[in-house]
Amino acid sequence: MLNLEWFRTFKAIYETGNLSTAAQALFISQPGVSVHLNSLEAYTGYRLFERVTKKMVPTERGIMLYNCILDPINKLQEAEESFHRNSRVEKPTISVGMGFEVFKYTLEEHLAQLPFNLVLRFGDYRQILQELDTGKLDLILTPMKGSQTNLEYTPFTTERIILICGNDTDTKQFDSLVLTNERPAIREWLKEQIWYTTAADMEYLQHFWMANFDCLPDLKPNYVVPYFSSILRCLSKGKGFAVIPDFLAKKELALKSVKLAWEGSPHVENTLHFGKRKKTAYSNEIRQLEQLLTMNWF
Repeated sequence: MLNLEWFRTFKAIYETGNLSTAAQALFISQPGVSVHLNSLEAYTGYRLFERVTKKMVPTERGIMLYNCILDPINKLQEAEESFHRNSRVEKPTISVGMGFEVFKYTLEEHLAQLPFNLVLRFGDYRQILQELDTGKLDLILTPMKGSQTNLEYTPFTTERIILICGNDTDTKQFDSLVLTNERPAIREWLKEQIWYTTAADMEYLQHFWMANFDCLPDLKPNYVVPYFSSILRCLSKGKGFAVIPDFLAKKELALKSVKLAWEGSPHVENTLHFGKRKKTAYSNEIRQLEQLLTMNWF
């Protein structure tokens, strides 16, 4: 059966020329917009838009349909506003991409106080950067900056990549090698140790290794676990090494449940940025999130 919501979605796409912008205007997801449009095209039997790069261009049939429905849809919207003038305004939904542990330590406990809906996306930095560009995300927290002209980045904080180890790890020989700065010997010694990584932190390990040894790591991790917090719990009860952002280990280092083995020389640091689209309907909500993250960064 024909669904009148298809016409509302069609009108929004026609007037904005973009699926993601139409989704924002309708407070629905971009996949939902695509489903409505595909259903309407299947119902009418005609292609209503030509899909070009980041733009939806109406076909001749699309123009005809728009002219037919414009006045009726506007009248229906006027009736809706009149009869529901006092109803609760639907909260906007903001989609945010960041690392899981950044969310856990800075945002998780504050979700209930947000005056808008929030959808979190956890993925690697390249993936969330691409989804910001395509309109699937409204805000990301990332050390990587893309070259897309429709995106902007605001420096947020700096993280240092450090080498930590479990309290039961014997580091006397390692400390001696670091003191004499015997880099080849340091590298060979570390290769023989127990290593923890996550599926996502190999990039951290690679940066640390390249900066200090001028080569990529040629070691095989012994344990690959889901999150940095898992690594910290494992190291607190045993031996081994891991490369990790310093802010994630601050609490455990203060409690001496893990040890700082080496900060490296030179230090390896990343600048984290807020990434967002230059044109957005949610500038106020995004500003609130940025302030909340900045206030709760530890």
